[in-house]
Amino acid sequence: MTRRIPRPPSRLPVDAYILALAATVALAALLPARGTAADVAGGVSTGAVSLLFFLYGARLSTAEALDGLKHWRLHLTVLACTFVVFPLLGLASGGLVPYVLTPELQAGLLFLCLVPSTIQSSIAFTSIARGNVPAAICAGSFSSLAGILVTPLLAALLLGSTGGGFSADSLLKIVLQLLVPFLAGQLLRRWVGGFLTRHKKVLGLVDRGSILLVVHTAFSEGMVAGVWRQVTPARLGALLAAEAVLLALMLTLSWYGARRLGFGRADRIAIQFAGSKKSLAAGLPMATVIFGAHASLAVLPLMLFHQMQLMVCAVVAKRRSRDPEPPGDPADSDSASEALSDPPVTVSR
Repeated sequence: MTRRIPRPPSRLPVDAYILALAATVALAALLPARGTAADVAGGVSTGAVSLLFFLYGARLSTAEALDGLKHWRLHLTVLACTFVVFPLLGLASGGLVPYVLTPELQAGLLFLCLVPSTIQSSIAFTSIARGNVPAAICAGSFSSLAGILVTPLLAALLLGSTGGGFSADSLLKIVLQLLVPFLAGQLLRRWVGGFLTRHKKVLGLVDRGSILLVVHTAFSEGMVAGVWRQVTPARLGALLAAEAVLLALMLTLSWYGARRLGFGRADRIAIQFAGSKKSLAAGLPMATVIFGAHASLAVLPLMLFHQMQLMVCAVVAKRRSRDPEPPGDPADSDSASEALSDPPVTVSR
């Protein structure tokens, strides 16, 4: 008998962008920006954050978002998962301090729970699992739009002095760096939307490059301030375990909660993937504004959770794709009619 040699995986189990983020963190640990270089990097990072939110505003179609309001029950459910259930679980994690997590790591974990949902990966996993893709598109867009206002307000309410001393000055920085560029993008979308669509790949590199710059600046400040001495391997392992429990709870609550609310299978899939994930692209720039010099530890839980959610949701989506269609599901007819009324969406990741 011949023994079959297993084939290597065609794709890395780790997102390539996460590898780039890890490399950026390592670079900041070895060569942190100091003195004048830190001042220059901070100024460029501030501009990069404003550019990111301008591009977010310019890309979001207000007409499409308003059209999606017809499925308002689903969107309210996703928003409740993102900005109510998640924050409550984040507050409950305060019981892990100081024996399991340090106050700084717990603040980062709580901030993770306040960040809006993703758009791209929610759509991709919903498509793989044969769910309601148009609903996932609208739900992710609504969450991102709401997060511009809700995330900073929740951070001010729940994080308090942990978030770098939230004050009127902090609120002004959030308005100027996040909200004003976003609104400017919305106002100018009519004129720049076509250009952004034609140069989507190039602007995608700008997006990711800007976030890498933000990460390097934040972690450089943390290295110079010596905050990384607080993170031991045991604390890091405890953080990963806490995040695994958090993700498992949200995947379970969003799925079975949507069933109790009477949603059909296609809608439950969209709710589960849009309601259980957090946006790295939106969360990292917000953290630099909200936490300031303390941002390095604050973004660590979000970076780890992002990779964890991609790996776990990929497995869940593949398993959902093999589920048989439930006959006579009362809510599926509504989902199907809505999906047919929208143009088909093809998503690749």
